[in-house]
Amino acid sequence: MDAAGLGRAVFLYDAVRTPFGRYGGALAGVRPDDLAALVVRALVERSPGLDPSRVDEVVLGNANGAGEENRNVGRMAGLLAGLPTSVPGTTVNRLCGSSLDAASMGSRQVAVGDAEVVVVGGVESMSRAPWVVPKPDRAFPPGDGAMVSTTLGWRLVNPRMPSEWTVSLGEATEQLRERHGITRERQDEFALTSHRSAAAAWESGFYDDLVVPVPGVELARDEAVRVDASLEAMARLNPVFRQDGTVTAGNASPLNDGASAALLGSEAAAGLVGRDPVARVAGRGASALEPQFFGFAPVEAANLALERSGITWEQVAAVELNEAFAAQSLACIDAWKVDPAIVNARGGAIAIGHPLGASGTRVLGTLAARLRESGDRWGVAAICIGVGQGLAVVLENVATA
Repeated sequence: MDAAGLGRAVFLYDAVRTPFGRYGGALAGVRPDDLAALVVRALVERSPGLDPSRVDEVVLGNANGAGEENRNVGRMAGLLAGLPTSVPGTTVNRLCGSSLDAASMGSRQVAVGDAEVVVVGGVESMSRAPWVVPKPDRAFPPGDGAMVSTTLGWRLVNPRMPSEWTVSLGEATEQLRERHGITRERQDEFALTSHRSAAAAWESGFYDDLVVPVPGVELARDEAVRVDASLEAMARLNPVFRQDGTVTAGNASPLNDGASAALLGSEAAAGLVGRDPVARVAGRGASALEPQFFGFAPVEAANLALERSGITWEQVAAVELNEAFAAQSLACIDAWKVDPAIVNARGGAIAIGHPLGASGTRVLGTLAARLRESGDRWGVAAICIGVGQGLAVVLENVATA
């Protein structure tokens, strides 16, 4: 039975991603639809028994949708990956949570019997996000027009939105850390741990089976990981959003390019896929609050997902929380009252990167790999989302069920 009582149990069979590139870095020359096609194709090729025509749906997340990934990148990725034209595809936009939302949607399709095998994932090229020019109110205006960047954050804001809702993500995080008493020192220490954990994970080979190379690009590892990171260097960075603030380029996630994907299916799908599942999707949760406090939204999302899974935080051995900012991550960890050592033990988005639409299935795939490696039973993947939302998914290691 699915965790929410929808019907059949849903399993994660495999997960892959590209290395995540820096803004303007090694992946800046690669179209987002090509990045998405790469991970979709890799999933199918890694499943020896899977006839591509047996994929019931491709569901991909994308936060921008204004550039080369327009016209439904989920469908375009399936076509570019060489899937039969009979395999449908759709695109989800829940900003930073888009691909985790795609995973939740795909899991529900399997749970209710609408699908046996679903490819889910997401993509973002923040480097290639275009500038847009709004249409004028009337034809042939005599004045100048302004281009608006679609890379990150609010754009073309509706004037009816309250101003406190539409502050920048960084200013919102400053407000959140004030509310929860998160110091600059804690933020920098958290960021340093992210870099050191990610570097150690790459050195140990943890990511070797999770990451597929991008053809024609010399990028073997995540481009933003700083092996030479130090507290002294982080302490020298100036705050970005307030003169007296604490949020810096060092304790916030960078702008990135990349794609990720996961293969979901029913229990019977093992015969179609040609491999055993690694985890069961045990519960899902979504939450919302005031837009300026978006960073805290994963707290209730994860609590809901755990409740629907029938377990408590005391049973959770691994947490993958997307690190939009160190301050919001720490606020969530404090609220959950979990041991920080179980959170992002293989590095987080501050080091690995945060290509918006790709981050959700990145944390989901990493969580499944951590549970498989450790032999622990329960884990939580969670992500905060701009405009005040959060998502979470609980996984159960099938080897311990």
